[in-house]
Amino acid sequence: MGLFSGISHELIDIIEWNDDSSDTLLWRFPRWQDEIKNGAKLVVRQSQAAVFVNEGQIADVFMPGTHTLETKNIPVLTTLRGWKYGFNSPFKVDVYFVNTRQYTDQKWGTKNPIMLNDEKFGMVDLRAFGTYSFKVSDPKKFVEELTGTNSQFTTEDIGGQIRSMMVSNLTNAVAKSNLGIEKFSANLEEFSTFAKEKLEPTVGNFGLTLTNFIVENVSLPPELQKEIYQYSRLGKIDMSKLTQMNIANSVQTAAANQGGLAGMGMGVGVGLGMGNMMANTMGQAVNQMNQQQQAAPPPPPIPQAVQFFVAVDGKQAGPFNEQQLAEMVQSGALKRETLIWKAGMAAWTAAGQVPEVSNVFGSAPPPIPS
Repeated sequence: MGLFSGISHELIDIIEWNDDSSDTLLWRFPRWQDEIKNGAKLVVRQSQAAVFVNEGQIADVFMPGTHTLETKNIPVLTTLRGWKYGFNSPFKVDVYFVNTRQYTDQKWGTKNPIMLNDEKFGMVDLRAFGTYSFKVSDPKKFVEELTGTNSQFTTEDIGGQIRSMMVSNLTNAVAKSNLGIEKFSANLEEFSTFAKEKLEPTVGNFGLTLTNFIVENVSLPPELQKEIYQYSRLGKIDMSKLTQMNIANSVQTAAANQGGLAGMGMGVGVGLGMGNMMANTMGQAVNQMNQQQQAAPPPPPIPQAVQFFVAVDGKQAGPFNEQQLAEMVQSGALKRETLIWKAGMAAWTAAGQVPEVSNVFGSAPPPIPS
């Protein structure tokens, strides 16, 4: 009996993947019960990588080229299987081919709006969409993190997970971009570059590289778009020219009604003069108001009412303000020799000797003579 007389199944001597798809990221070589022959040829084409997995553990990774499977070419697998002096018999191992080419024109978008707090417009619902490109840069990490026991993995299988990661990290990228909401549409290229830098580390954890990331559109609620439009126009309007134009139009209409070209010319001349005068006056008034607002100091703090404690029958009462003290004088409950105290005083003092309280006794009428 020969060495392989007990083997009833076929020995594999050539391992390769002829990829004819446009979206397959990973494909497992269909070994099933067949064994790989010692000295078999492994053909790894351009934009491919072959990953050997032995009982769920990553072994060797082969890059493009033709490889002869011998002990010296599979050092990790040799160690895992305990081949100290080489091997001559067939062996079983799972072979995964990973496509390392670039996948372009992948779509992304926010299913739900992103809530942002803008300094000018408050809480804003933001939606965005665009395209991205990626490729597998670390086949070993990709097999470990994403494939599991799948025999085939496509861009659609990973697209949902990538898009979810993008949207979750996009919120932080927007918050840290230092771009106002009204500037997003005008700075899509800058925002795309910034977002790509923020997303790359997360995608890299799965053995992927984000080769391109484009924000095609940032969508805002219609009412906010209208508000931003009005806000931008307000900063561009020249009030003096707008006043001149409005007055000139009204004067021209009035001149036409006054009869003829002469009336129109006089009306336009007078109107322009009035327009210039009004524009200059408005400009001076606005400048003066701005200067006053800038030069005016802030108002002082509102003074707090002084309150006193009063000694009544050897016990502390109060605190009382000045009006309440005056009422106590009227009722006879507070006299000049009554001891009082407030914060800042060293000791209890007769009310008549405290300057702030002495005027209260002056407002009270003297006792009625008997």
